[in-house]
Amino acid sequence: MACGEHSGVSMLLPVPYTRLMPHGDRIAEYLLSIGAVRLSPNEPFTWTSGIKSPIYCDNRMIYSHPEARTFFVQALASRVKTLHVPPDVVAGTATAAIGWAALVSDRLELPFVYVRAKAKEHGAKKRIEGDLKPEKHVVVVEDLISTGGSSISTVEALREEGKAVVTDIVSIFTYEFEAATESAGENSIALHPLTTISALVKIALGQGRITPEDAKMIAAFAKDPQGWGKKQ
Repeated sequence: MACGEHSGVSMLLPVPYTRLMPHGDRIAEYLLSIGAVRLSPNEPFTWTSGIKSPIYCDNRMIYSHPEARTFFVQALASRVKTLHVPPDVVAGTATAAIGWAALVSDRLELPFVYVRAKAKEHGAKKRIEGDLKPEKHVVVVEDLISTGGSSISTVEALREEGKAVVTDIVSIFTYEFEAATESAGENSIALHPLTTISALVKIALGQGRITPEDAKMIAAFAKDPQGWGKKQ
């Protein structure tokens, strides 16, 4: 496979987030090497949302690899430490991000809560699980951000039900969708991904996992995921 030129990478959306951590490329390498990310430009995956995608990211794979898991937890914890306001509590979105948020809160010795996708139909009928006092500054830890829907829903629950102050979401990976960027801005949220689809494509090209043509296809997907899927 040709990998001498990274044509196509520049076509990806400019990273509309706060700066990536210095080890963004290393994070991308880990995701590729352990199979957490799979690239299939010619045989797209179908996400739960119905979106057809040339890339699939399953960060739950990382849990099974101790060395990578330790690296990711440290990277997430380090990013949380650099936030403009030190958080009082770490929150995770159910279900995929519960493990990451719990591990990060343990590393930072901070309280942990998690937020359900919807309120329980019994008991206290709440979305937030754990002991969250009002007016606490909460950082949300996510495994990945696609459209941003579940992340913003988590923020809304923390603000409304938990009476919390939430300004930041730290995630392992982002697809860099414009919809997520716009939604975060509308809700006064800063996104802090450890790595992005842009970084991942760059590494995949360098390793010969994809061709420049594949990179262009993935770039087109990142720019317009709904439109790309309809063409497939």
